[in-house]
Amino acid sequence: MSYKKIAFFTVVIVLLLTINDLVHSIYDIWQKQDLVVQAQKDLNTEKKENQELKKQISQVNQPQFIESQARNKLLLAKPGEDVIIVPSDQLAVTSPQSKHIDTRPNWQKWWSTFF
Repeated sequence: MSYKKIAFFTVVIVLLLTINDLVHSIYDIWQKQDLVVQAQKDLNTEKKENQELKKQISQVNQPQFIESQARNKLLLAKPGEDVIIVPSDQLAVTSPQSKHIDTRPNWQKWWSTFF
């Protein structure tokens, strides 16, 4: 065998190994690009959530919200006002004119409507 053939096969093997490494590098970069895209989506959702939380903070810091929470949850009143507490069993009383709820299946309701 001549030295030219040996040199040719050596160059071909080196080039094949180099191409293989380049293909693996390109594949790794594409995978990392997908990670970057996913991280960007996550960042956008977190930014939206952060904006919503900032809106809620600004609403909570308003005097009207603080007053409504004090009135509703803590049962506080302004001077000269009276707080009336209605028992929960009084709230559950239904009126005598409550509507009858029809629990029949829909096909029976339609049947009775047309026939």
